[in-house]
Amino acid sequence: MSIEVEGTVSAAGHGRQAGAAARRIVICALAATGILATNIFLPSLPVIAADFHVSSAAVTSAFTIFLAIFAIGQLIAGPLSDRFGRRMPILIGLGIFIAGTIWCAFARDLSSLLIGRSMQACGACAASVLSRAIARDLFDGQALAKVMASITMATAAAPGFSPLLGSALDLFFGWRSEFAFVAAFALCTALAYATFVGETNDGARRSLNPLKIAGFYLELVRDRRFVAPARTAGLVMAGLFAIFSSAPRVLLESFGFLPITLGELFAGVVFLVFAAGMLAPRLSARVGSCRATSVGLGLTVLGGAGLLCAVLLANGALLPFLLAASVFLFGVGIVSPLSSAAALSPFGSKAGIAAALFGFSQMAGAACGASLAAIVASDPAVGLGIVLTVTSLVAVILHERR
Repeated sequence: MSIEVEGTVSAAGHGRQAGAAARRIVICALAATGILATNIFLPSLPVIAADFHVSSAAVTSAFTIFLAIFAIGQLIAGPLSDRFGRRMPILIGLGIFIAGTIWCAFARDLSSLLIGRSMQACGACAASVLSRAIARDLFDGQALAKVMASITMATAAAPGFSPLLGSALDLFFGWRSEFAFVAAFALCTALAYATFVGETNDGARRSLNPLKIAGFYLELVRDRRFVAPARTAGLVMAGLFAIFSSAPRVLLESFGFLPITLGELFAGVVFLVFAAGMLAPRLSARVGSCRATSVGLGLTVLGGAGLLCAVLLANGALLPFLLAASVFLFGVGIVSPLSSAAALSPFGSKAGIAAALFGFSQMAGAACGASLAAIVASDPAVGLGIVLTVTSLVAVILHERR
């Protein structure tokens, strides 16, 4: 009898572990969906520009408009999820995202592509922001830090591997197949969410009164427990997306990389961020979240300043450029999950709104970083170095003054 009971308990334990693992995978897929849709077509920018008879710089507007709508949409998706639960906004959002992705696949000019990208952003914002809200619903403490680290690794894997995948799809099937793949990925994510996760917010339903929602956001803006890590996350995200938007141009135009080579390089960088994401919760447990974040920010400063020096003093040598960018990315891999956990942990009762405002700060930083890297200097490498150096220095100063 005791053996049967022990076997039953063991089986139940394994079942709970498998269920937790499945939920973590789905959460990561939700978080990665929007970034996958953004980066998968980066190697195809010249081809898309040629098909639409516009410049490659004009096509990059599809990158910026996505980030802008993505950032603002999260402020709407968060309160909706606190009022109606997580399930309906996520499934509706993924449905809109899939429709926008199909629209992009059949676009015949730049205007049509921008419409599709706007639809994508409107849908993806719900999946992204609510992935963190769901994580906060299900996990707490060090477990939450580990899930946030997994989200960071997923959101690094999406932009890391997607250019390689996109270049392969472009090579064999044309650039429109990239959007077909993204639509299929989103459909599978929606089915997995409905099967393995479902509703995680069965508590009190908050009001959708705009004044009350504004009041909730104002409370968070006044709370230093939220503001400090959200501000840090926005600044490092500005540097990260400056890399996403400028590094392909630098490597393709200045260093003569082939699109497939660019994809392989981005894929290799993912393992660097994976290592940082695995290190972050362990470092936090050993020295504390604040000190661990300081270590990561120190690495971003070192990497940003090193990249700027490589561009200005090393005559644009490839190896110093790559090494400095790698150091910066490793620092981001440490800072991002710790900032997410620190910002959301105190606000379990309003996780949707907290995750929305946190996501807005990240994507607003991302949009600013991508835009600044393109306008602060005519040379994209110089612009990238300036943005990385300034954002990381400001992040360190504000973090140490908190």
